[in-house]
Amino acid sequence: MGDGADRPVRVPSDVCPPWVLREYAVLADGERGAVVDPEGRIVWLCAPRWHSDAVFSSLIGGCGYFGVQPEDRWHVWGGYYEDGTLIRVSRWLTADSVVECRDALAMPASVDRLVLLRRMRVERGEARLRFGLDPRPGFGSGRVRDPRLEGGVWTADAGGLRLRLLGAHQAAWNPERGLRGEVRLRKGEQHDLVLELSEKGGAEVLDPEELWTRTEDAWRRAVPDCSGLAAPRDARHAYAVLRGLTSSSGGMVAAATTSLPERANTGRSYDYRFAWLRDQSYAGLAVAAHGPHELLDDAVRFTAERVLADGDGLHPVYAVDGGPVPGERGLPLRGYPGGNDRIGNRAARQFQLDAFGEALQLFAAAAHHDRLSSDAEQAVAVAVDAVERYWQRPDSGLWELEERWWTQSRLSVVCGLRRIAEVLPERPAKRCTALAEAVFAETRRRCLRADGRWRRAADDDGPEAALLMPLARGCPSADDPSSAVTRRYIEEQLAEDGYLYRFAHPGIPLGEAEGAFLFCGFSMALATDHLGDRTGALRWFERTRAACGPSGLFAEEYDVRQRQLRGNLPQAFVHALLLECAVRLNDASTLPR
Repeated sequence: MGDGADRPVRVPSDVCPPWVLREYAVLADGERGAVVDPEGRIVWLCAPRWHSDAVFSSLIGGCGYFGVQPEDRWHVWGGYYEDGTLIRVSRWLTADSVVECRDALAMPASVDRLVLLRRMRVERGEARLRFGLDPRPGFGSGRVRDPRLEGGVWTADAGGLRLRLLGAHQAAWNPERGLRGEVRLRKGEQHDLVLELSEKGGAEVLDPEELWTRTEDAWRRAVPDCSGLAAPRDARHAYAVLRGLTSSSGGMVAAATTSLPERANTGRSYDYRFAWLRDQSYAGLAVAAHGPHELLDDAVRFTAERVLADGDGLHPVYAVDGGPVPGERGLPLRGYPGGNDRIGNRAARQFQLDAFGEALQLFAAAAHHDRLSSDAEQAVAVAVDAVERYWQRPDSGLWELEERWWTQSRLSVVCGLRRIAEVLPERPAKRCTALAEAVFAETRRRCLRADGRWRRAADDDGPEAALLMPLARGCPSADDPSSAVTRRYIEEQLAEDGYLYRFAHPGIPLGEAEGAFLFCGFSMALATDHLGDRTGALRWFERTRAACGPSGLFAEEYDVRQRQLRGNLPQAFVHALLLECAVRLNDASTLPR
């Protein structure tokens, strides 16, 4: 589709009104994600992959949804994820019934075929449920063609995808409103809807029992036992989120959505349906802290492939298939309230030095588990060469701002070089150690104040929460006085009500320019623990992990005063750091720091 800047999509006023972000849940199978609202409507789904056009885009003001809900409008809603999965159960209580709808994207997943499972069941009384399916390919700009009922299965063409729907043979297709139907169920009865969207056209039998069994088994194998960790249920949920966001290619998207605003009407709405190497490394490091797991292997594989392919020209972000990220462009939609609809991301054209540092830390963690592949060994050499050539070059840093001499980027590189030196043979290890000390000495000269506090950048004395990550990883060391001084200053300047902001916006009070960054709160917990204050670390951990909605999902930011989530969700690196905190803050933990 074109940019459509002068052809806004008309959205019926009675379809899928927006909810506050904390009320949404997300389904994911690694290749794509779906957003479910509290009334059982799937309002966001890109097909066939994360970065494809949306088929359901009601979440951001477009058209298209797949709804299931009780006919009785006098009801209250609830729901939960089944433990250690992204199988979501929506639950409604009416005056005389309890109704559930169990939802999942079927696993194991295929890159060119998605299967969405919806199982309605009455737990008490009896109920009439209505459902509606209105696919709108191209972010709402298109309609399905040639819908027809064949052998009890609806089929149609959906913008180049083949659609099949099982379980709606008594429903009717309206050219303007899509498929509409209803089903009446008594206590203990259930009814399945199975939606398939595929590039090649489905040939497999859509057997709900088999699909559910395979999906349940896939989740059992994907998420490890987390008993013994701090907050074990949340840790398992974090694993499930990270697994759901990670493609078979190994690439992990930053979030399932695009254009959910970080702050209303400020233009800060971004597309996060891509794989940031930094985020990928954070996730791999969190998993490595717990133990060897396929998510660690995925992170190493995807990161090593990108480093080997692009070398000095490494991009900070890629599509999950390893392809380039398109530049930003707008969509002709009204947007989520306060947001500006856009797809693509300009960060792909930035130079972010810390991506090399985080990748080296990831490779070192894999080596400690004897999981460093031959490709990753080659990627280590390429990354070290790149650091040697470019560590003095200004970069965009963790927050992807203007190019400057950011302190965090250099300290990340120092940490990566030191960690990888621990697992390399003597000669390359000496080279990495010497390079690390050269980078550290120059960074200390430029970025450490006379009072022992680290500057935000060589030309900026302000507080910067990004510095907490290298502090948590041991750079500078815990016994270096600058570590405690810097951590304390960040807390004094950037904390509010137990939550932490990224940095100060001159002339604007905390909380007005943006929300608290949940990644920073968990970073503070890790840094505080590394400096020897377990009690303080647990306070930060518990406060930050409280900033989620009923679904247990975290967005990027948290509006402290309104107690609302802000930005895209679920935010992968927030869940990654929650997992790492749960591992490292276990009272019995003897992990190296």
